[in-house]
Amino acid sequence: MAEMKKPVALSTAEARRIWLHAQRLDTRAPFGSGAEAVTAAVEHLGYVQIDTINVIERAHHHMLFTRIPDYRRADLEHAQAVDKSVFEYWTHALSYVPVRDLSFYLPAMKSHRETPSRWYADCDPAELRKLLRRIRRDGALSIRDVDDDELQEKQHLWASRKPSKKVLQNGFYGGHLAIAQRYGMVKSYELMDRHFGWPPRPRAATERQIAEYLLDRALRAQGVISAASVMYPKLRFSEEIERLVSGRLRRKTLVPVEIAGGTTPHFATPEALETTEPDAPLVHILSPFDPLIIQRKRLSQFFGYDHLFEAYVPKAKRVHGYFTLPVLAGDEIVAALDLKTDRAQKRVLIQSWHWVGRGDAALHQPMIEAELERFERFQLADG
Repeated sequence: MAEMKKPVALSTAEARRIWLHAQRLDTRAPFGSGAEAVTAAVEHLGYVQIDTINVIERAHHHMLFTRIPDYRRADLEHAQAVDKSVFEYWTHALSYVPVRDLSFYLPAMKSHRETPSRWYADCDPAELRKLLRRIRRDGALSIRDVDDDELQEKQHLWASRKPSKKVLQNGFYGGHLAIAQRYGMVKSYELMDRHFGWPPRPRAATERQIAEYLLDRALRAQGVISAASVMYPKLRFSEEIERLVSGRLRRKTLVPVEIAGGTTPHFATPEALETTEPDAPLVHILSPFDPLIIQRKRLSQFFGYDHLFEAYVPKAKRVHGYFTLPVLAGDEIVAALDLKTDRAQKRVLIQSWHWVGRGDAALHQPMIEAELERFERFQLADG
C-alpha cells in the first residue's frame, strides 16, 4: 500500500457520527416510503441480511422498519416479486441485494457451478436438470410443491428432510434459479432468466469491478472503513482492493484516519469527514443483525458496547436474554432489551431491560418507551 500521510485524528464520537450518518440512522425517514423506499434502502446499504428467528419480526423486516418509519412487509414483497428491484443472494449471509448490483454476483454463481462448495459437491446434475425442466414447464416452485421426495434424516439443524431442497438451493447458488417470492419464509424458485426477463443476461463484472464495488459499497454505508469492515467476515483487503485503496490515497480521494484508542488503520473520503451533527437525537431499537451491530469488533471500538447474541446459549448461562436488541439513543447504545412478540395477546413483552454504557433511566427511559410503542405497532401490524 502507498505510503500514507499523517492520518486525520477522529474521536470515537466523531467516528460514530460519520457511521450513523452513512447508515442513515441520524434522520427519521431517509428513504421515503413504499416499495421504492425498500429499493432505495437496500441500494444504499448494499444488502439487508435475512434471518429466520421470529420471536419478534424477522431481521430483514426489522432493519427496513428502522430506516423506513411506515414500512410494511408488503413493500419488500412488492420490490422483490413485482418491481424485481431486489433479489436474494449470499453476501456474508443470505441477503436482499439490489438488482442493479447483480452483475457483481454473477462470477460467484459461475464459480459455484464449476466448483460447488463441499455441501453441494455431491448433488446429482441430473436431479437439477429434472427440477429445472419441471419449473420451465409448470412455473415457479417451492419445496412444498415437491411431494414425491423420499424423506431422509436431517444432516444439520437447518436442513430439510426433502432432498429436493438441496437441489433447489444448488440451482439457486449456481444462478440457474432466483427466489421469485417468499410466502413467510417459504421460497418460491423461478428460472432466473425468466424471472428477470432475460436474455440477454447482464455481463459479469470483472475482478477489478467487483473490488471497486465492495470498496464503494463500504464507503457509502459505513463512512469510515477498515480492511475488516470492507471484507467482513474476512480481516484483510484482497490484493485488488489494496491496490485501489493505495491509488485513491495517492489521488487524495481517500484519506487515512486514526480513531482514538485504536490502532487499526481506517480510511474515509474527505466528504464523509464533513458530516455534521444531526438536528435531534433519535432512538432506534436495533436488530442484532443490523449493519451497525453485526460487526462486533467494529461496534465495540466505535461504541464501547459488546453485544451478546445468546439465542444459542443455554438459558441458565444467558446474561441479557434470548434475543437481545441494542437500543441506540442519539450516538450511544444505552440499553439492551430482550423482547418477545406475543401475537396471540397482541403485545410485545419485555423479558428483560438492561442499562449499558451511559444509559440512564431518568434520561432515556421515557424516550425508549415512546419508541417501544411505535415498535409494538409495527410488530402487530398486518401486511
